[in-house]
Amino acid sequence: MVTIRDIARATGVSTTTVSNVIHGRDNRVSAEVIQKINEAIAKLGYVPNMSARSLVSSKSKVIGFVNHVITGNNGAFMEDPFHSAAISTIESTLQLNGYYLMLRTVDTAQELLAFLQRWNVDGLFFTGIFKDKFYDTLSGLNIPVVLLDSYVKNPGFCNVGLEDFQGSYLATRHLIDNGHKKIGFASPGIKDGGVLQERFLGYKAALSESSIAFDKSLVFNYEMDLYSCREAAREISLHKSLTGLVVTADIMAAGIMAGLREEGLRVPEDISIVGFDDINIARMVSPTLTTIHQDMALKGRLAVDFMIQLLNGRKLDTTDISLPVRLVERESVIRRG
Repeated sequence: MVTIRDIARATGVSTTTVSNVIHGRDNRVSAEVIQKINEAIAKLGYVPNMSARSLVSSKSKVIGFVNHVITGNNGAFMEDPFHSAAISTIESTLQLNGYYLMLRTVDTAQELLAFLQRWNVDGLFFTGIFKDKFYDTLSGLNIPVVLLDSYVKNPGFCNVGLEDFQGSYLATRHLIDNGHKKIGFASPGIKDGGVLQERFLGYKAALSESSIAFDKSLVFNYEMDLYSCREAAREISLHKSLTGLVVTADIMAAGIMAGLREEGLRVPEDISIVGFDDINIARMVSPTLTTIHQDMALKGRLAVDFMIQLLNGRKLDTTDISLPVRLVERESVIRRG
């Protein structure tokens, strides 16, 4: 186990200086030394002993919610109503159990360790986890961890996810059943082993099942902010034969719909669209959005239930839950042919 003394030895500074940096008392420490210490912490994989840092109780009653979904615009995480709804449920359910929620967005493993060094949290919720260096650091933590929407399998973690493959399959199947043969797929960048890849595979499976050739030119990778959605709509409008579009999030679908109107295209008359999540905006846009429903409130409650059981040292019957999805038909899909 790596100690403060190990960090001091690796950086050539005193244990007091290392301790001050770890606990945020670094106003008298140079930026160069702080950087050196943080780099050593990340390299050696130092994780603070949470119970030793508590003054009276080993419980802080604070649970961290760490977002590792990096989009180039971290603010977009909270701008997405899906994440806001999930966090709202988690926060209110934690309150009922006597805990508080702390929200943090981190990019690197070093930032995660810095966060843990400055705050004594009893457990952590995570989004955006893949098998990478960040995951390797996460695996070394000695506190309860609950993942949301992750396909990383680790017996030490709990996960509450979704039938992502099935949802995207149903969305694509609905367009096919309504006579569409040129169907696009719009999504943020797809990483191996993640939610978006599962939704992409569901889309491809539905095409294959109906003997519709996959066309990679009909895959549109853009972020979910309004500017990116308008750029996506501009590219989509160039594909005159495209009549249907599967989108991996309702907020992105709404942005693309707005962009398509600017391009002079009508939904669903020119392009039919199916979203994913069934957030409130799906019922607010015009036309209302056909989408894949997921129960975000249930997902949040189950995540908290996992966390409370871990905190209380209970034996779990299962550590991985995949919630079902269903298609909700509204006005954004029209029959062809």
